[in-house]
Amino acid sequence: MMKKKLISAFTCLLVTFAGKAQQQEKLSGPEDIDRILSLLTLEEKASLVVGPGYKSMLAGITGSQVPVPGAAGMTRAVPRLGIPAIVLSDGPAGVRIEPRRKGVSQTFYCTGFPIGSLLSASWNVDLVQRVGAAIGNEALEYGVDVMLAPGMNLMRNPLCGRNFEYFSEDPLLSGRVAAAYVKGVQSQGVGTSVKHFAANNQETNRFWNDSRVSEDVLRRLYLRNFEIAVKEAQPWTVMASYNRLNGVHTQQDRWLLTDVLRGEWGFEGLVMTDWTPRRDTGAQIEAGCDLMEPGAGSQIREIVRKVRRGELAEQALDVCVRRVLELAVKTPAFKGYRPSGAPDLEAHARIAREAAEEGMVLLKNRESALPLREGAVLALFGVGSYHLIPGGTGSGHVHRPYVVNPDEGLEKEGFTLDESLAAIYRKYLKKNMPRKTITSGMLGSPAAPEMPLSRATVESAAENADVAILTLSRQAGEGGDRKLKDDFLLTVPETRMLVDVSEVFHARGKRVIVLLNVGGAVETASWKHLPVAILLAWQPGQEGGNALARVLSGKVNPSGVLPLSFPSDYMDLPSSAHFPYDYAGASSMGGGRDKDRDVPNFGYTEYAEGMDVGYRYYQKAGAPAPSYPFGHGLSYTSFEEERGAETNGTVQVTVRNTGKVAGKHVVLVMDPDLRGFGKTRLLQPGEEEMLVIRLDF
Repeated sequence: MMKKKLISAFTCLLVTFAGKAQQQEKLSGPEDIDRILSLLTLEEKASLVVGPGYKSMLAGITGSQVPVPGAAGMTRAVPRLGIPAIVLSDGPAGVRIEPRRKGVSQTFYCTGFPIGSLLSASWNVDLVQRVGAAIGNEALEYGVDVMLAPGMNLMRNPLCGRNFEYFSEDPLLSGRVAAAYVKGVQSQGVGTSVKHFAANNQETNRFWNDSRVSEDVLRRLYLRNFEIAVKEAQPWTVMASYNRLNGVHTQQDRWLLTDVLRGEWGFEGLVMTDWTPRRDTGAQIEAGCDLMEPGAGSQIREIVRKVRRGELAEQALDVCVRRVLELAVKTPAFKGYRPSGAPDLEAHARIAREAAEEGMVLLKNRESALPLREGAVLALFGVGSYHLIPGGTGSGHVHRPYVVNPDEGLEKEGFTLDESLAAIYRKYLKKNMPRKTITSGMLGSPAAPEMPLSRATVESAAENADVAILTLSRQAGEGGDRKLKDDFLLTVPETRMLVDVSEVFHARGKRVIVLLNVGGAVETASWKHLPVAILLAWQPGQEGGNALARVLSGKVNPSGVLPLSFPSDYMDLPSSAHFPYDYAGASSMGGGRDKDRDVPNFGYTEYAEGMDVGYRYYQKAGAPAPSYPFGHGLSYTSFEEERGAETNGTVQVTVRNTGKVAGKHVVLVMDPDLRGFGKTRLLQPGEEEMLVIRLDF
């Protein structure tokens, strides 16, 4: 009996020692990274810098077992050393994951926030930080470790397909709004990945296009916003763009990723690729690109082979592996956080509505046409009045629990709609909505085509309604740029509708109001004289209809200001000569072909306009006037500014509400470029506030 007890005690002791030894091999925290790095095999090191492919993104289709189905990607785990897989999710306008999971009754819908263009139009960095915090909280509670957001490339040209995700044509505004977004998300213990670094200003030929831009312009415009975001917010990661920059793929550009980003700006985090096919993985590692996404097994084999042949220094690989480990120990996955799967979607919807309200821009308001008279009967024209475009497609798409359309919001606000007209549109939409496919389910659907409208229908509506509200909608997304015809310019049905509605309603002394449900600039100069008011609603997220109704009714005073210029003519823009637009809608490879260099003939874009981007061009002597300039935005009230002298890198501006209703006001300090900005709280009539505005030099 004694012998058995001794054997049992010895066995327990061995198990205890084995357990402790195993525990000691596990990654315990940032102070343990050196030891864990020394325990990794070469194959494990290579696996840590290469993602596991598209299985998380396609899990809803393929049935793969992953922590978060629909997330854009992951990293690979090393279980024996306690290194977890990190979940990466798309989502500038909200977390993009699959809303339903096989065999699970619970849903995983995420709040659809307004697009980046609208957020920047609010000029309210505190509000943007609140939006970021709400997005970060949903990421945390749904099991996401890093948000692949925000998108923050400059709006070089209005036809860029992803401008809706971006913030501005100005680097200071873009940088500060991005920094606020990053601070908000990361306040929840979830990381961000600012993108797309750098000079990713078109979608045409995006994998191979060579952005040719001088270093001076690059630093002053296209890198400046990233520099601000890095220095003010220290995002956990930066995403290197698809394109080449002056002949070198950004993902293997050591000058960009190591010398500038880390050496000059002090970036402390990880650099990952955008989701690209295999390139020269060794060159990417040597440049300081730490994580290849979505990743493929062939890249792991390439790394191992090159290290063993002496073609890639293992020390360079170790640098990247260290950064992956430094990222891992910060994540909820490493800290053992158990996602609830139940973020406060109601509270976040309120933030989404507030953001939508504050970023809408009143472009025109002749004769104080807005706000609408209480009890007015409204004739709603345009398919967007009944089917709002809440956000863009691709990685900017969000699986929202609902979308409030303008007709729904206006009825909720107490307005009466012309139901005969509404019935015609709803019947049309039932037949003409784009069919949902596997792709659209994952990435979002295109807009419905505009309904051809008979003159008789317009005349009937004019008899019944007091006011006509006409919505013009646009959809955009990654992978392709917008077209000049039937996108930047109005379509034939839209033009006919606008002319007919204006003629018929004006003949009866009734007003016409246009709502722009768009992601970026559209041509307005040729038709803006027709309506009495134009409200730029952008793509305002899931609460868009409610936000629109509150602005139109006067419950909310519009306070948005344009973060970009609306050109009078597309050809006015210097960049139009070097942007791959095609009037007829055919595809284009880029601004030129490279026949003299030893690279594939993939096309390039000359940034020949230099600094003449957006308002910087329009300020020049002899430049044509824009249709609506950067910084334009009207209110239902009026304000006065009293500006003091500059002291210690700041300027004091006293703002007084001189009108009859409460409102907020944006102050821009331009000399001649934007140097600073601020926004007041809600000021009552006669009330004033002193803003202390931080200036950029």
